[in-house]
Amino acid sequence: MSEFTEPTEVDAVDKDIQEMPSDKVADLVEYIVCGLVDNEDAVALDVTDREDGALIEVSCSEEDAGRVIGRKGRTIKAIRTLARALGQRVGTSVDVEVVG
Repeated sequence: MSEFTEPTEVDAVDKDIQEMPSDKVADLVEYIVCGLVDNEDAVALDVTDREDGALIEVSCSEEDAGRVIGRKGRTIKAIRTLARALGQRVGTSVDVEVVG
């Protein structure tokens, strides 16, 4: 037979701190962007949850914005593709924009 255990205070705190699906995608985007830039301290993400999905705005230094965008936008397109794939997996739509 299985025993019933009373929920502890830690369990109650864990339920309050549940991650939004967009937070997982933002973590992925941050990991990728920080790997591309020289100045990781200047990288900031602003996640806005909307009814139709989430918007992740990536802020970085002017010098690093070109690295994040890439030639002809190829790098940011790849980042968007990965973010949308993970977003679909966790059940949300995602847009990624570089603020600069």
